Amino acid sequence: MRAGLTILAVAALASVPLWLRDPYLLNALITTGIFVIGAMSLNLLLGFTGQLSLGHIAFFGIGAYVSALTSLGFDIGLPGGFRLVHEPWPPILGFVLAILIAGTCGYFVGLLSFRVRGAYFVIVTISFAEVVRLVALNWVDLTQGPLALTNIPSIALPLAGLGELTLRTKLQNYYLVLAVGLIAYLLIARLVHSHFGRAMRGLMENETLAVSVGIDVTRTLTLAAVISAAIAGAAGSLYAHYIRIIDPEVFAFINTVTMVIMVISGGKGSLAGPVVGGLIFGLLPVALRPIMAPEAQWIAYGGVLIAILFVLPRGIVPSLAQRFAARRSGKTALPPVALADTGVKERV
Repeated sequence: MRAGLTILAVAALASVPLWLRDPYLLNALITTGIFVIGAMSLNLLLGFTGQLSLGHIAFFGIGAYVSALTSLGFDIGLPGGFRLVHEPWPPILGFVLAILIAGTCGYFVGLLSFRVRGAYFVIVTISFAEVVRLVALNWVDLTQGPLALTNIPSIALPLAGLGELTLRTKLQNYYLVLAVGLIAYLLIARLVHSHFGRAMRGLMENETLAVSVGIDVTRTLTLAAVISAAIAGAAGSLYAHYIRIIDPEVFAFINTVTMVIMVISGGKGSLAGPVVGGLIFGLLPVALRPIMAPEAQWIAYGGVLIAILFVLPRGIVPSLAQRFAARRSGKTALPPVALADTGVKERV
């Protein structure tokens, strides 16, 4: 049944450009889709290992800058009077390098930061994101600093015997983002249902017990960080080549908060949660903009988030799935007070 729902959802998303003719709304869907991919990568850490990374946007930004610089080229001075010159490469190579370098950064950050837990881990990830932002802001010879990297070329896909297909239009970019998002979704689904996925869940549920049965904590969490960072790097590369301009504001803390909201509201630890939460909170500002002042938009945004978490405390997808399963079984969950009155113990 889950496979059927996934196929139906993909078909519905693929049909959107056939009836949606408004370029503004299509643009909103593309940027929302890119951040949904970033939210899915964050969910791999937050939802399946229980590690809250508030610096996840760093990997997104690293992917964006790596892909942009690879396709634009650069000429920078080095100590000793040497110069490092890089000629422009095809954007598709920049996309691949963005994944590899973001994943490598995830490895080193995970190797260092997973030695601590709780608030210390959060501080390490925030600090890493801030360091990367400052590098992008101040290394003007390489990144242009606040002046931004401009005229980033669009991604071009090689076609056997037909040259290249340059993805310039919104329609082409929409299907590119949808394809990358589907690949990321299937990769994460395959991962969390594997032996490695069970090890991640075991660490989240009871780390002491997981260690006692032979699960390597640092290795498991670091590998999860690598895959999560690589997917975030892919999303950043798509963002750079679609927007075609990138500056240090891509590392803004609000972007990480947006991803966390997408994961929590949709349901952390569920595959579809970041997608549902991402579509709602990615498109909600677009829906509110014509009818509300900016200040009222933020109030409404926060009100919707509070309402969702109050009515569906586990997130949209897990809470609705639980209620649907309860209805199918013909059972109605009793409130805690009623359970206490009947002497029945609630199972969590």
